[in-house]
Amino acid sequence: MEYKVKNGWKKVTNKEEIFLFSEEYKSFLNIGKTEREFVKEGIKFVESKGFVSADTKDKLVPGNKIYYVNREKNLVLAVIGKEDIEKGVNYVVSHIDSPRLDLKGNPLYEEFELAYMKTHYYGGIKKYQWASIPLAMHGVVILGNGEKVEIKIGEKDSDPVFTIPDVLPHLAAKIQGERKAGEVLKGEELQIIVGSIPTTVEDETVKSQIKYAVLEILNKDYGMVEEDFISAELELVPAGSAKDIGFDRSMIGAYGQDDRICGYTSMRAITDIEEIPDKTAVCFLADKEEIGSSGSTGLKSDYLAYITGDIIEKIKGHFNEMILRRVLWNSQSLSSDVNVGVDPIFKGVHDIQNAAKIGFGVVVTKYTGARGKSSTNDADAEYVAKIRKILNEENICWQIGELGKVDEGGGGTVAMYLAQLGINTIDIGPALLAMHSPFEVSSKLDVFETYRAYKAFYKKG
Repeated sequence: MEYKVKNGWKKVTNKEEIFLFSEEYKSFLNIGKTEREFVKEGIKFVESKGFVSADTKDKLVPGNKIYYVNREKNLVLAVIGKEDIEKGVNYVVSHIDSPRLDLKGNPLYEEFELAYMKTHYYGGIKKYQWASIPLAMHGVVILGNGEKVEIKIGEKDSDPVFTIPDVLPHLAAKIQGERKAGEVLKGEELQIIVGSIPTTVEDETVKSQIKYAVLEILNKDYGMVEEDFISAELELVPAGSAKDIGFDRSMIGAYGQDDRICGYTSMRAITDIEEIPDKTAVCFLADKEEIGSSGSTGLKSDYLAYITGDIIEKIKGHFNEMILRRVLWNSQSLSSDVNVGVDPIFKGVHDIQNAAKIGFGVVVTKYTGARGKSSTNDADAEYVAKIRKILNEENICWQIGELGKVDEGGGGTVAMYLAQLGINTIDIGPALLAMHSPFEVSSKLDVFETYRAYKAFYKKG
């Protein structure tokens, strides 16, 4: 009669399978720390599973496996189903961007014979968490001649890293002691140290010799001049690889699990579809969720409608706006993003009765948003019941969750932008500890059960 959720480890009998899947997930986290890297590695992976570029197809038939790429920051996968597409599509939508630091357009300067670079934080972070840790630089630079150069510094043992030096505690009492937590480090203080050796060039016009020496290295290694920073996308992310956590190795610690944990599991779920699904299955990997899903690569863009329209035209041989609207209105989706797990140290921010726990399976979240359900999608009871039924029939470990107490704060994800297209939508993904930190914590069991949930949705949704 009562609703009770059991620890998932007490229910499963396939611990070895769970641990193996997690190793594969960790490996992908290590090579896909940015949205561009995730897309690049994702293309390699899906092509090995038989997916081909949609650009190579003029006609689509049931069983076809295709992918779309948008500006190297979106990857969309589709498996064409047996039913008439006008009956709707099953979308699983994740985001592959994560909170980080971006270099400013003119970042490099010298002071007190030390070279620094200025950053602009991306997404919601606790700024103080990013000081005094090793940082790696990932990204691309478009040189003045149009050449694209990829940069990844700080991931190999032989690489240098970067860091934001913090103030020593002995002298921090006045400058930091009375600041609020959000300003222990201010945005303009998030600057990485990048050099200290002066140039050997003897030129009286060169006033900043340390800065000039850094530019010499960048020119030698990457062909860059200072103006090239303007046409660059260079991101600072925590250096190092994903790690097992705990004596029992039951958890994973890594940067960027929000939301690459859902990006990876949804990608694996669609590539592991064993039979032609009834409904066309789509895995949509979005960008820019952490800053409001804006821009041409975020879910506020028209790209979901664009790729859906392309699929319609290649299946039916024709297209009109009404068909697209009908397809979207008849579709259903999982907004696949993480929820927050209860940390017993900070349990006071949660309504425990409605909070998720790590190790208890994938989290179904009827609504996100803040306070009075603002800025949210609120899934209807009928759709919640349908998802609940699928999860139970497939014996998947699952639980419900909310993002904290009503008045404590809150947050949302891409669900509202799917819902505004008429797509029936609910949030579903694993719980994390230390979300939005440089080292987020997940449960290996939850990773695997999330994958199983998405696979079940493609099969039965």
